Amino acid sequence: MNLDEFSLIRLLTERNPHDAPVRQDGVITGIGDDAAVIEPKGGMQLVLTCDTMTEEIHFKTVTMREYDIGYKAMAAATSDIAAMGGMPRYALVALSIPKHTPVEGIRALYDGLRACADRHGIEIVGGDTTSSAGGRTVSVTVIGEVEAGHALLRSAARPGDVVFVTGHPGMSAAGLAMLLERNVPASEWHCASGWEAALVQAHCRPEPQIAAGRLLLAAGCRALNDVSDGVASEAWEIAEASGIGIELLEGALPVHEAVANWAMAQGKNPLDYVLYGGEDYQLIGTLPPSAAAAVQSKLQDAGIAFHLIGTVTPQHREVRLIGSDGSRRVLEKGGYNHFR
Repeated sequence: MNLDEFSLIRLLTERNPHDAPVRQDGVITGIGDDAAVIEPKGGMQLVLTCDTMTEEIHFKTVTMREYDIGYKAMAAATSDIAAMGGMPRYALVALSIPKHTPVEGIRALYDGLRACADRHGIEIVGGDTTSSAGGRTVSVTVIGEVEAGHALLRSAARPGDVVFVTGHPGMSAAGLAMLLERNVPASEWHCASGWEAALVQAHCRPEPQIAAGRLLLAAGCRALNDVSDGVASEAWEIAEASGIGIELLEGALPVHEAVANWAMAQGKNPLDYVLYGGEDYQLIGTLPPSAAAAVQSKLQDAGIAFHLIGTVTPQHREVRLIGSDGSRRVLEKGGYNHFR
């Protein structure tokens, strides 16, 4: 790379003339000054989150291309806004990159960031670039808005609620396992088809569930969390924050055909991917049973898969799995822990 910091910033932030830039209301000053200036809408509260992806921890050359890294970094941070029932508005992007990284790779990474941002109506209003002595690190801060007093919290579950999940958790983890097992550069997976392509897509290009979060907020959802570390881990977070117990029904947990096929080929239980995988960025939460049918109908009408998977109990303050044979066992939290 033969560009200085400021030339790199200009390269990354300039747009193709044919691209339609995202311009959010409320941006007074965007990229080009010391800091962005934003004016929030009346009656709204700000929702702020930050997420970081680091080479060899979150991605390798055999799991994601540069464009995928950028897209997923933006999606991961935006998912936290979805889990609050909010609308993402603005983003700040910080890149740490080894000095000799090819400019084409850096630009592809930033193109992925911007593609995900544009898809979800987010304006990138600033950030930072630094050199790195190690691998690449991408940190994304997203600022969103939610109606004042209506943010969906983990701590709002109540006894008697039903537990639900959107989509098909476990696909990203199965995709990662497949990519690592095959040990083929991610750039060669463009010819994949069928269930293998579905797993690669789920791992490399996850989508934050913004529309689902907004529908759930409007429909009376109580507690909500995004599935970044597996269903078991996220259910435990809701149980601990709300001071309740959760019972998940083994037979109700959704297993995508692609996950089942990969698990069968590896001689593994597909539920391990569902319960203990991560980076799906689907939503898990609770709502009153009286609202379940209407919510399910609304999400399905919007093309969003919705599954009722358990109930909230006042006892135990833990997460239990109810087996198909009626057996009960406490689920380990599982999920990825950076410092375990």
